[in-house]
Amino acid sequence: MSITVLLVDDHPVVRAGVRGMLAGEPDLIVVGEAGSGTEALAAVRALAPHVVLMDLRMPGMDGATATSGILAAAPGTRVVVLTTYDTDRDILRAVEAGAAGYLLKDASLADLLAAVRGAARGETVLAPEIATRLVTRLRRPAGPGLSPREVEVLRLVARGLSNVEIGQRLHITEATVKTHLLRAFAKLGVNDRTAAVTTALASGALDP
Repeated sequence: MSITVLLVDDHPVVRAGVRGMLAGEPDLIVVGEAGSGTEALAAVRALAPHVVLMDLRMPGMDGATATSGILAAAPGTRVVVLTTYDTDRDILRAVEAGAAGYLLKDASLADLLAAVRGAARGETVLAPEIATRLVTRLRRPAGPGLSPREVEVLRLVARGLSNVEIGQRLHITEATVKTHLLRAFAKLGVNDRTAAVTTALASGALDP
């Protein structure tokens, strides 16, 4: 049985390289390419590929959001992330979105081919280093339970933005920013912005 593949990456040279790597495999057929998450969704609807090789960071709709949309529209399609990014946040977002696999772009041809075929069979395919990071993350003590918005605010605090600037960036009032910070302080057991960021980083609730 042939396995149809859609390539999704905002760099045409990368897509051409992956297409060339798959070209010599008689059971793998590249049926299309997309340069963004939005294009990927449209291509999946039109082509119904068995496997999508998905980059994560692209202009507009990113890979994790596209993965979620693809699986909602075509539950039988398997998405394998192929990216240069291996931060905990990227990995977790992709896995939570429903990705069947996660490979880095320095993966060997053998690993790439095995991942595509394994995903098509319904297997979960993770690069060894990615599997290790996931296991390590899952073994960490439970974090302080910050809400997504609280994490977002703390991330901007870590970048040095003031409450006013954070409010402008997130389109909320300065008072709302302060409310999110106070709630985060209470959950983290701290009394100031610097301690909040430091504690959140140490607990794993905030990416470095």
